[in-house]
Amino acid sequence: MRFNPILPILFIFILSASSSFANSWPRTISDTTSVDSTKTDSIKEDSQDMLMMWSKKNSVGVNMNEVAFVNWNAGGNNSISALFYGNFERKFQKNLLLWKTNATIRYGINAQDGRKVRKTDDEISLNSTYGYRRDSTSNFRYSAKFNFKTQFANGYKYPQRDKSISSFMAPGYVFLGVGAEYSAPKEDLTVYLSPLTDKSTFVLDQRLADEGMFGVTPAVRDSIGNIITRGENVRTEVGILVTNNFSKEVFTNVNLENQVSFYTDYLNKFGNIDVDWELKLNLVVNEFVKANIGSHLIYDDDVKFKEDTNDDGTLETLGPKIQFKQLLGVGVMYEF
Repeated sequence: MRFNPILPILFIFILSASSSFANSWPRTISDTTSVDSTKTDSIKEDSQDMLMMWSKKNSVGVNMNEVAFVNWNAGGNNSISALFYGNFERKFQKNLLLWKTNATIRYGINAQDGRKVRKTDDEISLNSTYGYRRDSTSNFRYSAKFNFKTQFANGYKYPQRDKSISSFMAPGYVFLGVGAEYSAPKEDLTVYLSPLTDKSTFVLDQRLADEGMFGVTPAVRDSIGNIITRGENVRTEVGILVTNNFSKEVFTNVNLENQVSFYTDYLNKFGNIDVDWELKLNLVVNEFVKANIGSHLIYDDDVKFKEDTNDDGTLETLGPKIQFKQLLGVGVMYEF
């Protein structure tokens, strides 16, 4: 499982830039030979007001699961699983403007006796929304939204490890669009509708691009399978995007989070909807110990699945399927 070191550098750069901008704007240079106390006090107040316009929320944690046996008559395999994750949020709000950015990273592994380490989770995502509303009483904003998603390391159809079925930026998804966003005044609820969103799918692994994975145009081959023209590395679509985010404390120390998005392309099978739905239930044990239950459902008509249907060791490309992931974890989380 090959780990790509570029992404940690990218995330550190993005978050550092955001923090530096928040902490350093505005900067003033004053003449030390003559000081106007009225002007100095005004500058200090403006600086404090600007800092108050920025808010941040960070959390990092790990969920663990371990089973060990010593002379256990019923049998079993020793195993250990770990899921490392981080969530980072920056928000700037001034008058009628709102700029909110979220970054999420996740990486999970599982190790068992007699078996190589396997990847269990892998996600990199960055979301940024910039909105403007006409007046302070309106719940609607004109908004522009950017979303980026990919993974750190190669993915495999275990136990097969000879050829990866995904990797860093294969696929990589970028959504960029404009629309309107509604924010509920009393609930943590937002609904975003964009009639014009560009979706770009990147497949930078040339072997996967030649196979036409994730919807890109495959390579052109001659009658004996030799490649005449390489497969394309980027697929671009323009369509409609609808997203919904909702969070609420349903019971004491029990928080519900729901995120769902729907996308359809105008030109390619209009009405064929891509779905990305994530539901989480977060339980707070104490300041550091957290538990969470969640599910993640994805359907994308461009994602074709591979399976060895005739036991010859070769993975055949099949059609799209519903992707579903269920999570249950207990671990330690630090917020700052």
